[in-house]
Amino acid sequence: MIYFLIYLFLEVIISVKISSSIGGLITFFEIVVSAFVGILILINFRKTFFENISVVSYNCIDLEELQRLNLFTLFGAIFLIVPGFLTDILGILMQFSTLMSMLVNRYNVKSGNCNRNYNNINNLKKDSDVIDVEIISDNTTIE
Repeated sequence: MIYFLIYLFLEVIISVKISSSIGGLITFFEIVVSAFVGILILINFRKTFFENISVVSYNCIDLEELQRLNLFTLFGAIFLIVPGFLTDILGILMQFSTLMSMLVNRYNVKSGNCNRNYNNINNLKKDSDVIDVEIISDNTTIE
């Protein structure tokens, strides 16, 4: 409960400060545009989710990173929909962190670094567990 009151206090202070500086009409347009952007992000979340799944399949990120990327995208979109300047700032910051992670991972996937390095490590692990054995049979006939 105390965190909600702190958030509410900060939201009111920041909103009043920014609204008095830019004016009521621009504040209204900012609220409408940020809500529209949040809704577009939620609509395109399915595509983003499948891109993140493909990055996981290339073994560039682990499942914790996948969860973090998807949670930041969802919470950022919801924060953009909720009216207020503090929530819009938090929503934009969450989208930038997701966007930057996706760009870095997409660059690594295109260059092939993730998949190749992972396969080399896997092959070394597999080869270290193998014992070469040759079986020589004394019986040459089948009974």
